[in-house]
Amino acid sequence: MKEEKKTLSIVVPCYNEEEALPIFYGEATKIFKTLEEDYELILVNDGSKDKTLEIIENLAKEDKHITYLSFSRNFGKEAAMYAGICNAKGDYVGFMDADMQDPPSLLPKMLEKLKNEDFDSVATRRITRTGESKVRSWFARKFYKIINKISDADIVDGARDFRLMKRPMVDSIISMSEYNRFSKGIFGWVGFKTYWFPFENVERVAGSTKWSFFGLCKYAIDGIINFSNVPLDIASFLGMFMTVVSFFALVFIIIRKAIFGDPVDGWASTMCVIIFIGGIQLFCLGIMGQYIGKTYMEAKKRPHFIVNESNKKDIIKIK
Repeated sequence: MKEEKKTLSIVVPCYNEEEALPIFYGEATKIFKTLEEDYELILVNDGSKDKTLEIIENLAKEDKHITYLSFSRNFGKEAAMYAGICNAKGDYVGFMDADMQDPPSLLPKMLEKLKNEDFDSVATRRITRTGESKVRSWFARKFYKIINKISDADIVDGARDFRLMKRPMVDSIISMSEYNRFSKGIFGWVGFKTYWFPFENVERVAGSTKWSFFGLCKYAIDGIINFSNVPLDIASFLGMFMTVVSFFALVFIIIRKAIFGDPVDGWASTMCVIIFIGGIQLFCLGIMGQYIGKTYMEAKKRPHFIVNESNKKDIIKIK
């Protein structure tokens, strides 16, 4: 009996990629046609404000392998990735960016590794950060060190979202339906055997990055909060430590008052202590506020995405 041909699904989040998308499509299609597997290319328009959707629609008319989803607004890359993976039908499923920083030429080697060796996932990691500022690179490396020390998620330094996975791992990721998503952490948390495929950093082929330094910092904080309770432990420790310090300070002030009886002397140092303790309190409240905010968003159970338009009828439009 002839073995059924397996399929490959590639999910590509797209936000304002009118310049890069045609280049990516041309290069990726050349690679797809060399593979033994049938394929589907899932393009997710994440509320783009340029001609990205128009380009996607034209490509879908010419290529039956394309499935596209267009959101009702910008929900973010994490939502686009989740929408794509929820609608992926392939035996092997992967993520790629449209800016060519995830080289399509790596796909055959990654797929070969996944098929012929005992791995559930083949993920990519950058071994260089050519073209990236030194400050940004330094913060990125520190983030990976910190999150690996304080969380259960295994995130390799330089890890990209560019990866291929077998169906069991894909189903496990889909089952993790939290609203506050951090895919790099989810990939590590679900486990499974992963091979890390190293490659040198590639700069964008066109357009500009959608990630500002502030946006990356916020994304890093989200990742730490989503996969670790250590910040809460730090807040608790600081609270206990400052309580002890405050107690001894109170004893010192009482004894000093009893001996010297001078209520004015030491005003500056007292104010410094008050300001310092107030700062610690606000810091701890900020940490707790982050967790409460995340809990609030989860409790509302709002959908991760809303699909406004697609070229297929059997897709999941809201989840």
